[in-house]
Amino acid sequence: MRSSTTKIWVEGTILAALAMVLSFIPVDIGSSFSISLGQIPMAVYALRRGPKAGLLAAFIWGMLHFPTGKVYFLSVIQVLIEYPLAFTFVGLTGVVAKQLQQAIAEGNAIVARKQIVSGVLIGAFARYFWHFVAGWVFWGTYALWGMSPIVFSFIMNGISGLATAIVTTIVLLVLYRMNPTIFVPKDTV
Repeated sequence: MRSSTTKIWVEGTILAALAMVLSFIPVDIGSSFSISLGQIPMAVYALRRGPKAGLLAAFIWGMLHFPTGKVYFLSVIQVLIEYPLAFTFVGLTGVVAKQLQQAIAEGNAIVARKQIVSGVLIGAFARYFWHFVAGWVFWGTYALWGMSPIVFSFIMNGISGLATAIVTTIVLLVLYRMNPTIFVPKDTV
């Protein structure tokens, strides 16, 4: 049992590192809009291993922003919300892991695809909710065009969250089509 748990945590750490590497691919448009490619491996991992493992791996991804210098600092609370907290919430993608794996086992591709889309939307919404809060409370003074901080944060973080969710969903659906068992851990097959 211990070997299996260690394997799960090592897998999560490796995918968190991959997520961080993907974060260095420049897909930013301006200072407020970006597509987070790191969400792709985190979503795959959470859908393979469930929310508990997904939350821990996503937390590691958030923490990896510090030693790699990918942290934008205004205050301690803002940094805690935008990195450890927001990134951890990506792990909620895994709340549909059991349903997805059951659909795969039953050969029900329609339900499996719906679970992938649902999980990705849950994880993206949960993460970008916290970015929205930080954008509203901490970054609001930088809102463009004299826009209300809440409206500006909602628009910019909403667009980033939606774009990230769309890209992640497309990639995960392609992965599912190529090899559905990528979402089923080998130790449960």
